[in-house]
Amino acid sequence: MIKEMQEKLGKEFEALSHELTVTLPKAIAQAVELGDLRENSEYKAALERQQFVQARLGQLQNRMQQLSQLAHIEAPRDRVGLGTSVTVIDMETDEEETFMVVLSEMMDVDAGHISLQSPLGQALRDRVVGDEVKLRLPDLVRKLRVVSMVTVYDQEQ
Repeated sequence: MIKEMQEKLGKEFEALSHELTVTLPKAIAQAVELGDLRENSEYKAALERQQFVQARLGQLQNRMQQLSQLAHIEAPRDRVGLGTSVTVIDMETDEEETFMVVLSEMMDVDAGHISLQSPLGQALRDRVVGDEVKLRLPDLVRKLRVVSMVTVYDQEQ
C-alpha cells in the first residue's frame, strides 16, 4: 500500500516538475511577448500557476519523505493497523461493518476505507478481536466490538 502511494505521488511529482521547468517557462515567455505585464492576465495566470506548482511540489516532497519513513515501520501482525481489514459490530444496533485501514490519501468512506487519522481509525488502532471501542462523534457515541480482522500479512498468504 505504501509502495502504491509512493508511485502515485512520484508520478504527480514528475508531471509537476516537468510543468515547472518546461511548460510554465514557455507560457510565461509567450505572455511576456503580448506586451504590458501590468494588464496581462495570461502572465498573471502563469505566475499564479507557477507558485501553486512550487507549493504542491513541496507538499509532495514532504509526503514522500513521510512515506519512506513509514515503509520502515512494520504494520502490526496481531492487531488493527495500517492495511488491516477490520469488521466491527455496533453493540446497540447489531449492524456489522467492515473497514480497510489505509493511508489518508487513499481514504474513501463510501468504499469502507478509513485512515488511522480519522476518529474511527484512531479508535480502532491497536485493537484486537473481542475489544470493545467507544467512538465519540460530535452528536453521538457509538459502542463497537471488533469481531474479526485480517492484517496485511494475512492478506499476502
